[in-house]
Amino acid sequence: MDVILHIGAHLCATTSFQDYMWCNSTRLKRDGIQVWGPRRTRNGLFWGVLPAFSGRSRAEAVQRGIGRIRMNLQQCEEAGVDRLIVSDAAIMGSLRANLRMGELYCGLGERLARLSQAFEGYSLTLALNVRALDAYWSSALSQAVTRGAGLPTEGALARLADNRRGWRDVIEEISCAIPGADLVVLPYEVFGGRPEAQLEVLTGLPAPRTHARGWLNATPRLAELRAWLPADEAQALPKGNDIWHPFSQAQAGRLREVYADDMMWMVGGAGGMARLAEDRDRMRATGENSASQGLTRGRRDDEEIGRLAGAG
Repeated sequence: MDVILHIGAHLCATTSFQDYMWCNSTRLKRDGIQVWGPRRTRNGLFWGVLPAFSGRSRAEAVQRGIGRIRMNLQQCEEAGVDRLIVSDAAIMGSLRANLRMGELYCGLGERLARLSQAFEGYSLTLALNVRALDAYWSSALSQAVTRGAGLPTEGALARLADNRRGWRDVIEEISCAIPGADLVVLPYEVFGGRPEAQLEVLTGLPAPRTHARGWLNATPRLAELRAWLPADEAQALPKGNDIWHPFSQAQAGRLREVYADDMMWMVGGAGGMARLAEDRDRMRATGENSASQGLTRGRRDDEEIGRLAGAG
């Protein structure tokens, strides 16, 4: 049985992808594909492993958690599952922790190293979604407003814009945690809002087209943000109902520069640590290498199709 560990990231249409697979679960089962989404992983399956148990019996809790996962893996094998997709962005960490620390997924390596013990002996592929950092952090800050965090300070925006930790650092940490893992990177700018294309990349099989254009957890727009804020803070937001862009042009430019450098590194082979997913549908239509043609140029967040901006 092949195991595909889809670890997110957040704000990359991950929730929409999980919902698409859930809605098509009957068809996927006929194709030999089983999916463990958050409904499964957050219902006790990963307890003791993610998050780590913090009591004196931590080691025992981790081993119990690993044993629980392996028992469920064995049950899948006995049921004749060919491919198991485990999809949960919480494997990487949390958006709240990212904003608190001011960088992407601190402690990711430790979490993955602990979880990967449960999958030893299986053919393991890791799938990582990435997104332009100015759009990622803008979406994260918008989500935080709807959770009562208020508007970020100028200092907080500056710390995010000046932090140089990008997706390359995340990939290198994954590689150190699970040496030799097959890691496939799926850019949001290509696969966001196209779950069927993403699923075909991960499984190598034709994917269902039904339920492929739903979207969940879209980035809240300015009107919704105003409704969550006190009147004085709401007045500080721009007028209109666009996606909120909290960074200055210079700050957004620095974030896009980090992402462009990361993408060039991935297009160049990522030092053998990861492979950049190809958009097969677009390649068939244009005859071009989608990774190098579209991703290094990128797409501004305010140029995205409105209903998909920030989804997942």
